[in-house]
Amino acid sequence: MEKKYCYEYPHPAVAADCIVFAFDGKNIFLLLIERGNEPYKGCWAFPGGFMNIDETAHDAAIRELKEETGLVIKKIQQLGAFTDVDRDPRERVISIAFYSLIKNKSDNICGSDDAAKAKWFNIKDIPKLAFDHQLILNKAKNKIKTKLQFEQSDIEYLEDKFSAEEIKIIISIL
Repeated sequence: MEKKYCYEYPHPAVAADCIVFAFDGKNIFLLLIERGNEPYKGCWAFPGGFMNIDETAHDAAIRELKEETGLVIKKIQQLGAFTDVDRDPRERVISIAFYSLIKNKSDNICGSDDAAKAKWFNIKDIPKLAFDHQLILNKAKNKIKTKLQFEQSDIEYLEDKFSAEEIKIIISIL
């Protein structure tokens, strides 16, 4: 069988992660999955996984979110690329992270695919996270807080609409 893609130089794998925050009017929650496989089996992480050769990172993040948790959202915003050389012990992996803020956490989530569980955690009580996900979480929180404080005209990426009072509460929590 002839190889379609064959290169002389090694190249990294690309993953997409999805950081989903939910605001219920008083608290902010973060959607995490319990990893069902090594590395970090049994640890909590963002829904995410490897990008297929025929999809964008955006599409991969939405697909992985649905596959691992059952949650379907359409509006996500790219946070950035995470490229530390040793961020994944399996191989050289670059992760492109996306985030979203929704109203009311869905109770219709469950771990599937390679996620053992899916669960909402209060943002004030996040467990230790796998990989470099704590770093990514901190950047996502800061990004949302900054966008809500200074760029309210540029928040059409949000899945739901939030009132000025709700935005004030979200900023104070983050």
